[in-house]
Amino acid sequence: MENYVTKTEIEKAYQVLKPIVKQTPLEKDLYLSKKYNCNVYLKREDLQWVRSFKLRGAYYAISQLSKEQMKQGVTCASAGNHAQGVAYTCATLAIPATIFMPTTTPAQKISQVEFFGGEMVKVVLTGDTFDESAFAASAFSKEKGSVFIHPFDDPAIIAGQGTVGVEINSDLDKAGIKADYLLAAVGGGGLISGLLSYFKETSPTTKVIGVEPSGAASMELSLAQGSVTTLSEIDKFVDGAAVGKVGQLNYQHCKKWIYKMISVEEGAVCSTILDLYTKQAIVAEPAGALSVAALEVMKGELVGKTVVCVISGGNNDINRMQEIEERSLLFEGLKHYFLVNFPQRPGALKEFVNVVLGPNDDITKFEYTKKVNRGSGPVIIGILLKEKSDAVELEERVRNFDSSYLSINKNPMLYTLLV
Repeated sequence: MENYVTKTEIEKAYQVLKPIVKQTPLEKDLYLSKKYNCNVYLKREDLQWVRSFKLRGAYYAISQLSKEQMKQGVTCASAGNHAQGVAYTCATLAIPATIFMPTTTPAQKISQVEFFGGEMVKVVLTGDTFDESAFAASAFSKEKGSVFIHPFDDPAIIAGQGTVGVEINSDLDKAGIKADYLLAAVGGGGLISGLLSYFKETSPTTKVIGVEPSGAASMELSLAQGSVTTLSEIDKFVDGAAVGKVGQLNYQHCKKWIYKMISVEEGAVCSTILDLYTKQAIVAEPAGALSVAALEVMKGELVGKTVVCVISGGNNDINRMQEIEERSLLFEGLKHYFLVNFPQRPGALKEFVNVVLGPNDDITKFEYTKKVNRGSGPVIIGILLKEKSDAVELEERVRNFDSSYLSINKNPMLYTLLV
């Protein structure tokens, strides 16, 4: 039997959460509006108390427990933001919590969970993915008798996340505006389910679009297959949306009301993170940037329209910025790595620079992989271009220098091994 969260349930959650969460701003973004020739509004959930919308669902779901359940404590699994919402809630309501997180979770998110939870929270790192961590958390919850707070597949969670939609709709109404498109990230599907439920009843002409990273597009796959389907493997980079299996309840909401799903390459997400930071001084985590990254995919449909993008989270570890910049440059076609046989003689590098490099190219990496007593040896060379269009001629010059060269960019396994 299919069940759907209603507008009434979301408005009930809104009243509970009103004194607890921050009503985050809905801001018109001049840069994005000009870039896509439309009106782009950003819902700034990165400015929430725990820097993500997840506080809404976590607090509301836990607040609905009985006193006896609260005494038993709660358990959850999360890649970071749901954990912070649970930790904040449990510290506020004095409820003990055990929070399971993947071992791959950025250190910044782990430390934030410990900060918000204080003495009420114990963090357990287990599994490489959210799904593995969730399995361990569910088993622990059954063994200890604690209440498992699911991060997305729960009506109370969906109702809490849906309060983002209440605020968006209220601000749009005050301005006399109707949104043509509403874009939000999809991990397990809690946020998009709440937005779908609320906007279906309050603004049915608004097309709600879910955005996933291409390396973890589990909702897109499930909708295509006609049932919840587990991905065989996922790219964990967009950690806040790296979910291999969406929730059944969330799938039902998307199947019934979603306008469409969009998947965005991880490199495009990185470019968007950098763009948001440099152009608008917004610190978005990978999942938080998904909705804005999708604008580039949709740009042909956006002219003259009113678009709302939910910046769902801002918990980005500064230590990841180097990786984010690297992924962006690779995606934009500006950074190229080659494995080249180099003559082991004086002047070889000078020859390479003069013959292969263009006037605006820069060597960012030069490393012999193995020095041997023979005429040539393999070298890893990283080259940064000023213009993407220079790549074809660059590769042709590399080929002329060494016909047996390898393009590392085109071989993910080789890239991981050598770079």
